[in-house]
Amino acid sequence: MIEYYDVSGCYILRPWSYSIWESIKDFFDKEIKKMGIENTYFPLFVSEKALTKEKDHVEGFAPEVAWVTRSGDSQLEEPIAIRPTSETVMYPIFSKWIRGHRDLPLRINQWCNVVRWEFKHPTPFIRSREFLWQEGHTAFATKDEADVEVHQILELYRRVYEELLAVPVIKGVKSEVEKFAGGLYTTTVEAFIPATGRGVQGATSHCLGQNFAKMFEIFFEDENRERKMVWQNSWGLTTRTIGVMVMVHGDNKGLVLPPRVAPIQVVVIPVPFKGIDPSDECLKVTRQLQEAGFRVKDDLRDNYSPGWKYSHWELKGVPLRIEIGPRDIEKKQVRVVRRDLEDKTEGRSQDIPMADLAVKIGEILETMQKALLEKAREEHDSCIVVAENWDDFMTALNNKKMVLAPWCDEVEVEESVKARTKGEAGAAKTLCMPFEQDTLPMVSNTIAEGTKCFASGKPAKKWALWGRSY
Repeated sequence: MIEYYDVSGCYILRPWSYSIWESIKDFFDKEIKKMGIENTYFPLFVSEKALTKEKDHVEGFAPEVAWVTRSGDSQLEEPIAIRPTSETVMYPIFSKWIRGHRDLPLRINQWCNVVRWEFKHPTPFIRSREFLWQEGHTAFATKDEADVEVHQILELYRRVYEELLAVPVIKGVKSEVEKFAGGLYTTTVEAFIPATGRGVQGATSHCLGQNFAKMFEIFFEDENRERKMVWQNSWGLTTRTIGVMVMVHGDNKGLVLPPRVAPIQVVVIPVPFKGIDPSDECLKVTRQLQEAGFRVKDDLRDNYSPGWKYSHWELKGVPLRIEIGPRDIEKKQVRVVRRDLEDKTEGRSQDIPMADLAVKIGEILETMQKALLEKAREEHDSCIVVAENWDDFMTALNNKKMVLAPWCDEVEVEESVKARTKGEAGAAKTLCMPFEQDTLPMVSNTIAEGTKCFASGKPAKKWALWGRSY
């Protein structure tokens, strides 16, 4: 998936992982274009003047900003920042592009890299100093239009995780502490890794309100010739998606890739016996399946045994393996083995007639895609615990669970929880305030009168999902 690099926190994405990112990119790009959003590209560099224009925003990113201070042996007159995000790169230009109501909405997206430098423990895909992402930036005449788009994009992010990567997520809104610096509010899809007991912010969709419009003077003249500020959104999804997928589905044998994003969906392996080599039949099966639209590779290398090849492709997470030996040719069938099921599990392997192969392979891949999500959702939901007092909260947290708790929604209380839970495993924080969802044992905006905050004892205002996170 990756190769390590000699700059700490930077990683090489090998073709296997980059292909997965391309599958995510292709899906999301197609969907946002249906919404009328256009792709563009803005420079990697941002001036110090532009970066520091929005006070809250720059304070939120200041520790992570990498600066270019020299060209060759010459010191630059003014340091230039490498974008940690592109609000301050784009919005001076928005003020030029937007003049009247007919210029709205302005909806653009770019696929690019960003650099965020300050952290101590880089983790491949999850937290790196340079990463790939898409960032959308839009401007509207009204808040209602901006609000609608925030949730449309958040739903697309849910679909990326659940429909492509087979990873369950919880949609919700971030607290004031955790929201995007300088924004009005932040919505999020939150994933969870049961093996480590940590949450992962999967993707965020922000309503920026009019704060950036005020700072960068993005005004328009409405139908009544009144001068007004625009309402803005920004939203982003990164290569972190790949890391979440790996941790949710992987096992002791290696990767387990969902069929919809697997670079290779089926590997075809010959099993020679008594001098009979079935490679020609493997080539026919490969062509047949490729013509049917599947991503297929045959492994005809003669310097490795079939058993070695099985292990190799299981390590890489290929969803299906087809084995073809002389007896299979006689019976006009192939043996198909699923990657997601353990050895000797019912349904892991089955013999399929050649005549039905393309149809059956499609059915098995779809079954596997659904099974991965169902299994992951079952594990995910078992990790949500309701706690209404501090002792129950700490018990659940130390058992590597997400904790759904009544909260007074005060910044000081959230900071206190972080301080009280800080330790070797990291501090707990709000992951989100979940929107109404069938999988949760409550409705986030409904809380019984008299319910107390689990941490402060003050009247609770909402349910919040807490946990340790990456």
